[in-house]
Order: sequence, then structure tokens, then C-alpha cells
Amino acid sequence: MNATDSPSLTFGFLLFPGFPMACLTSAIEPLRAANEIIGRREFAWVLVGEEKTPIRSSAEVRFDPDVTLGEADGLDYLMLLSAPVSRFANPRHANARLRWLERRGVVLGGFSGGIFPLVRSGVMEGHACSVHWCYEAAFKAEFPDINSSQSVIVRDRRRYTASGAAAVFDLMLRVIEERLGRETMTEVACWFQHPFVRDENASQKIPVQLRGGTDDMLPERIQSAIQIFADHIEDTIQIADVAKALAMSERNLDRIFKQVTGQSPLKYYRLMRLKKARQHVLYSNQSITDIARSVGYANSTPMTRHYAKAFGMNPNDERRRLVGLSGLAGALPPNE
Repeated sequence: MNATDSPSLTFGFLLFPGFPMACLTSAIEPLRAANEIIGRREFAWVLVGEEKTPIRSSAEVRFDPDVTLGEADGLDYLMLLSAPVSRFANPRHANARLRWLERRGVVLGGFSGGIFPLVRSGVMEGHACSVHWCYEAAFKAEFPDINSSQSVIVRDRRRYTASGAAAVFDLMLRVIEERLGRETMTEVACWFQHPFVRDENASQKIPVQLRGGTDDMLPERIQSAIQIFADHIEDTIQIADVAKALAMSERNLDRIFKQVTGQSPLKYYRLMRLKKARQHVLYSNQSITDIARSVGYANSTPMTRHYAKAFGMNPNDERRRLVGLSGLAGALPPNE
């Protein structure tokens, strides 16, 4: 490539087995479209692997890395894409390489589960990051000192994190806007019929359990009750105390809660705790006993019983099932 047509910005996408393919395409496609719209190669990208062997995505589509992590140079950005359970085969060498790239001025980041190996590398101390809601419990258990956010995108100095594929698309639109202007960014969004560009501080959408819709669609008092539940996963709280905090009678809270969610507050709260437990089961190595305690159970026996009723199998069986997914354990979020 001649110096005259060298790209202005180069992205490296560091792929781990089981990485979310949607995040990769959501990153590359807007950059490709921007290049076509302006008629020059303003953005370039390379696929990076720890080793130069094919890497299978969460959708079981294989990708061939262009370079290894040790060979990756001339990058402006390096974004990690992985399942939460992903780890480097040679962490000492790979983590040192990430730190070297950081010292060279490369912007580092992670998409979806890619935040996990990024934090494990030691480059996120003192930085905030976006963590997908379905990974939140496992993330906080492993990294209690890292400032995690429910914002869809967090750009904290030279660390860029995005919670999921749609957030990655929004992040790329921001990069395009800052490089080429709002007009080009808007045209890229319209190419893909992207309905709107979210602000970086936009909160993630979280589904209402067993009902459809998202939590921001609920009445304000029910949203507040759910937030209180979320704040008391390990140190459980009585429904009567939640009602008191909201200046409601317990009976009235129960009635309104059932109207809008189809469940009693107690059942909704228990399922919230069980879903947090499932995050630990799927995306951490914690023992079942420790997981039970982390979601407010005194021991694992009642949690295991409630877990099996909610998800159709007990925690240990679910972990054994993941082992059989040919290295893709943790690549998919819990079923809703």
C-alpha cells in the first residue's frame, strides 16, 4: 500500500473462540460503509488472534486471523471480542503485549464479553467500563474494584467498551462522526436503517421477566421496587419493607405489581435472584454453595431446587451441558 492511500485509522479486532459474531459485523460494516460513501479508505481493520489459527464464533462461523497479537502493529484501536469465560492461552505474553500497545498510544477496548479478558489483562484499573446486564453478576464477583456501568457505551480516556452488538454499531457511528462529520455518520446510519443513534450515557434495555417489554416501560413505582430488589440480591429484603420504602401498602404493591408484570413481587424478586445465580453458573467458576450465598440463600439446597424449577435443570447439570458445547461455553446469554 502506498503512503498516499494508507488508512487514517486502523482497528484491530482481537477474537477469542466463541466470540459474538454480531459484535464483529456491527463494528466493521459501518466503517466499510463510511469508506464507500466518502470514496476513500479512511478506515481499515484487521482480525487478530492469539495464534494464527481459525477462530470459531458464537454462531459457529470460522474466521481466519490476519495477524497474531504478537504481530499486530500500526493499530489505532484494539478491541477484544470474546465470551466472558475466555482467557488467553499464554496470558503472561498476551497481557504484556496489550500493555505494550497501550504504551504506544493504542486505544484498547472490549465488546460484550470481551471486557472480561480486557480487565484480566490489568489495563482497566482506574477506568470505568460498560458491562452487559446478563454478565453483571459474574463481572462484579470477579472484579469488585472495577467501576462497571449500565450505559450502553463507556469511553473513559483511551478505553472503549460497548455492551452488545447494537451498542457497538452506535460506538462506530460516534467514531465516524468525530472523524468525518455528522452528515457522513447520518448517511451511514441510514444505509442500515439504524433508527436512532443513542447517547453514550443511554441505559441498557432490560427485559421484564416473563412479560415482554423492557423495564423502562413500567410505572415509576414498579421500576423503583425492582431497583430496590436489584440492590438487595445478596442481603435480601422483605416485600413489606419495599412497600414501606415506596410509601405504599404491601397489598397495593402486590396488586399493581401483578397487574403490570403478571407476577407477585415475591416471585419476581426470587426470579431476579435466580437469574443472577444463573449468570454466575454460566460465566464464573464459583462453587454452587458460594453462588447460592451471593444471591441470598443460606445454602445451596433450596436454591438448586428453585433453579431447576425456573430453568429446567439444576446448576451442576447446566454447567456440564456447557462443557459439551465444543468450547462455546459462555458464548450465549441466559435464555429469557
